Amino acid sequence: MTATSPTADRAPNKADRAPNKGHRADLHADLSASLTVFLIALPLSLGIALATGAPLQAGLVAAAVGGIVAGRLGGTPLLVSGPATGLTVVTAELIQHYGWRTTCAITVLAGCCQLGLAALRTARSALMVSPAIVHGMLAGVGVTIALAQLHIVLGGTPQSSAVANVLGLPGQLANLQPAAVGISALTLVVLLGWPRLPGRIGLALRKVPAALAAVATATAFAALTGLSLPRVDLPSWRSHALPELPEGPVLGIMAAVLTVTLVGSVESLLSAVATDKLIASQRRTGNRPPRADLDRELRGQGAANVLSGLLGGLPIAGGAVRSVANVKSGAVSRRSVMLHGLWILIAAALLVPVLDLIPLAALAALVMALGVQMVNATHLRTVTRHREIAVYVTTIAAVVLGGVLEGVAIGIAVAVAIALHRLARTRITMEVQDGVHRVWARGQLTFLAVPRLSRVLNQIPPGGRAVVELDGSFMDHAAYETLQDWQHAHLVHGGSLEVTGRSTTRMSGPDRPDRAGHRGGHQCCRPWTPWMNHCDHRPAAEAVIPSAAAAPDAMESVEAAAPAPRRRRGAGQLASGISAFQRDTAPHVREELARLAREGQRPSQLFLTCADSRLVTSMITASGPGDLFTVRNVGNLVPLPGAEATDDSVAAAIEYAVDVLKVDSITVCGHSGCGAMQALLNSTPGAPMTPLRRWLRHGLPSLERMASRHHSWARIAGRLPADAVEQLCLTNVVQQLEHLRAHESVARRLAEGTLELHGMYFHVGEAQAYLLSEGEDFFDCRVFDSVGHQAPEHVGQHA
Repeated sequence: MTATSPTADRAPNKADRAPNKGHRADLHADLSASLTVFLIALPLSLGIALATGAPLQAGLVAAAVGGIVAGRLGGTPLLVSGPATGLTVVTAELIQHYGWRTTCAITVLAGCCQLGLAALRTARSALMVSPAIVHGMLAGVGVTIALAQLHIVLGGTPQSSAVANVLGLPGQLANLQPAAVGISALTLVVLLGWPRLPGRIGLALRKVPAALAAVATATAFAALTGLSLPRVDLPSWRSHALPELPEGPVLGIMAAVLTVTLVGSVESLLSAVATDKLIASQRRTGNRPPRADLDRELRGQGAANVLSGLLGGLPIAGGAVRSVANVKSGAVSRRSVMLHGLWILIAAALLVPVLDLIPLAALAALVMALGVQMVNATHLRTVTRHREIAVYVTTIAAVVLGGVLEGVAIGIAVAVAIALHRLARTRITMEVQDGVHRVWARGQLTFLAVPRLSRVLNQIPPGGRAVVELDGSFMDHAAYETLQDWQHAHLVHGGSLEVTGRSTTRMSGPDRPDRAGHRGGHQCCRPWTPWMNHCDHRPAAEAVIPSAAAAPDAMESVEAAAPAPRRRRGAGQLASGISAFQRDTAPHVREELARLAREGQRPSQLFLTCADSRLVTSMITASGPGDLFTVRNVGNLVPLPGAEATDDSVAAAIEYAVDVLKVDSITVCGHSGCGAMQALLNSTPGAPMTPLRRWLRHGLPSLERMASRHHSWARIAGRLPADAVEQLCLTNVVQQLEHLRAHESVARRLAEGTLELHGMYFHVGEAQAYLLSEGEDFFDCRVFDSVGHQAPEHVGQHA
């Protein structure tokens, strides 16, 4: 079966449909999504304004401007902007120190700074901050918000700081206001229980956002029962406060502008990236908006902040809660975001009497719940897995005790200190065994470790036998020169030396043969010597006969040459490999494996790849024990649930990895020269059914996809595939990702936004890995260079 040419005529896609029909459908989807987001953003905007101590109308101004201006000018079509949750604490402090009108001016200046940063195209650099610091900052802000709003929930008034709020809780608990507590409790019950309403009626009711349902229920209850408690008080727009020239210390104003700029920018850009990931996980390529342009997004946020400050609104940033609702409501374009801003504007003008009925306790309970949700358990597990819990906890504590800017600065300092500690933590030991001085250097060899390294090496007597083992991944120039100088002096005095380990290739002395029996060692074998097939060390007479697949035209000449038959190395090679592992590798991994044995496995991803012997997953991904949960089968296939002749072993592995191990991502990895794909292409109908043919039936959808006119051909590094086999290998990866989405556990985690799917292609002959990037109707391959940087010349080249 042959593949269809990429230039062949294709069936009409979404862009080729009747314009009026497609436009009406998209407009209806955007209109529906905008109403949903509006119903969430309205109470949320009032609640954030309440939490900052700003005029409540400032929250509505920020929501309207964020929707219309940032929605129109931003670079992420479905990202919804509004009052910045991450800046709640900062804005409250600014209002206390400088007053509301100066805070508006600071917002304008911060917007100008964002415009400048966008012009310099620095948006990507804002994402360089450690995720542990960002998540810690947001969690610290959440804790501070929750502590402040708790006082309003209990019927009191929040204090000026998180510490004061904690110290004031006993007195507040002694003077509870039953009406406020009751309304707050009702709000929280509805807010948390609304998404869990059962039955058909519950399904219909859940279409109303939980935030709106909670505030509306509390408002109706308070109005019907006649409870006396503070309510929203929106003053006349005629008395709305506008900005004035900043008054206060210049350095203080500059620090405030810098804080609002950095925190607002990071929050917006992280939300843009998260929105992009959510769209990719939930939608097929046909109905996805363009990918996020972060520099344009920063420019849109800057323009929105300038206008919001000029109109007396709160600082603006992209929000995750509103954006998730927008995506899940089926929004197609930026129209939904802009329409939501328009509805906010209309509500602010026409619904003031209705908004004035909302109890402040209901808004406080809503914002308190939002603050608690900002302390994310998934983030906590992630930073723990990456051994960054100290940075995370320190940042939270510093934000709560000192403020956002202070907390971020302290978090960065702690992260740098931990990185330096890990870099400088090197253990250098020596022991003498049978007259051989064995030196072990565990950790990174930098100039900080040179004094210890020199001291230990100088303890080896001249002319002695020495083995230096370097167990690390980095050696700087100072350490290298120290080791080389000592090695030269030691050999000159008649000593013998062997330097080996992960940080360097094996270096033997002139009279010391290596384990393969060759003097000087085989540099090409490190560190893969245990895999003997990768480098032939045998004499020419023992050379392996080329296979027919490798040289089909030379089969007769190979048989005529009749070299010695290939030796079988089954049990012998296995025993030799085990022995080499116990001798060379086990001492270095024993401590890590013991830890994994105690703690259990916590892999970060499920890696599903082919059973081909040339694919060494740990080598390709530079991973170690406990990193990957690997599933291998012929053709890296993922049977669809309920498919004929399905294999529950693959589905069981997926379920176990996703639901039990809680992996963060799943990668499907295909490779060049795949025999399974070759067999699919050469399959003949009616041939006898064998176990292999039954299994390969799960690859037929890939064959159909490649031949379909509804799908564009994938390119690899900007070029067309070399042949039909390579095209099918790439197409198969794309198709198996679609099969993964059909599994219930995967679909659920994707909907929650806690799981990512990745495609990967490994070209065996080039020793090059490619990651598949998503486009409109096709997948383009991104190639990475030897140090893991994305090669820009291959990015964004589409078929």
